Amino acid sequence: MSFAPSTRKGPVGVAVIGAGNISKQYLDNLTTFPDIKVLVIADLFEEAAKARAEEYGIAEFGAPELALNHPDVEIIVNLTIPAAHVEVATAAVNAGKHVWTEKPFSLDRESGLGLLKAADAAGIRLGTAPDTFLGAGLQTARRIIERGDIGTPLTGMTTFQTPGPESWHPNPAFLFQHGAGPLFDMGPYYLTALIQTFGSIRRVAAVGSSAKATRVIGSGPKAGEEFAVEVPTHVSAMAQFEGGQSSHSVFSFESPRLRMGFVEITGSEATLSLPDPNYFDGELKLWRPGAEEPEIIAATGPANGRGLGVLDMARALRAGTPHRATGDLAYHVLDSMVSIAESVESGTFVDVTSNAPASAAVPEDWAPETASL
Repeated sequence: MSFAPSTRKGPVGVAVIGAGNISKQYLDNLTTFPDIKVLVIADLFEEAAKARAEEYGIAEFGAPELALNHPDVEIIVNLTIPAAHVEVATAAVNAGKHVWTEKPFSLDRESGLGLLKAADAAGIRLGTAPDTFLGAGLQTARRIIERGDIGTPLTGMTTFQTPGPESWHPNPAFLFQHGAGPLFDMGPYYLTALIQTFGSIRRVAAVGSSAKATRVIGSGPKAGEEFAVEVPTHVSAMAQFEGGQSSHSVFSFESPRLRMGFVEITGSEATLSLPDPNYFDGELKLWRPGAEEPEIIAATGPANGRGLGVLDMARALRAGTPHRATGDLAYHVLDSMVSIAESVESGTFVDVTSNAPASAAVPEDWAPETASL
């Protein structure tokens, strides 16, 4: 889709729908970007919206309709629970607002495709987390790989293993329901990093399991409550990419030993260890044949945190240029995760038919703190 430059000038008006835990991480950054003006905080629970608005000095707060109908809001930042992502994003599209949605893009292919088609018909931009691949860590990795420092990229390995979030999260049941689990909760970070390196995924194969049928909340006011586990809590997946490269990934809520943020790309000449794809910064390690120790490489570029994708969309909106974390990319990640889940069920390879568009690199001197509009 091509976009004309916005007829509006100056900072882009933004409203946040969803005043839960993740909203604080976004607002810490969005309220410091001069090219963005946060106008509204909205939530079904208006007291939560009020508390978050007062915390950040946002004048307007209330029900989601306030954000959807606000004449100066151009982008809705959709931070609702996964089950509500498509519903809220569709309402925003129908209201003529561009949308940034937390991951996952949707919980199934049908609703995700429906949202893509609705936005396309309305000329609306869709953006979706993770935007971590726009940060210094993964963008530095991209420059290293594209420069040829590891030769031809051949294979990838990723690992995410924890005991599970029920020990620390005060309301973790939704993370063990349809549309979550370690695959859908953490998979977007790791799969996006792999797709940015190798291109679109073409087929997957996976196995999965659940060690326990129920789990117990370990902290907060609901501590001691038991809840059902509805999805696999350990998934081991293989993927083959459009260029023939392959990867192996583990997504687990069943490991007493923490292994988070492991992403390794092996090329014909060297192996590159990437920073944690759930974060925006971090050092890289380049392993060359015969070397006893890796070369340590510092990341360069912006690493402000969650909200970089919203800023990128806002600047692209004014300029009429493509933004980087697109709905099409997010749908391909969703399609790949659904295919992995289907492979767990069927015990067979599953083809992935969608495509991830290539995104432009982020310049090292891209400055979120500098006014440019």
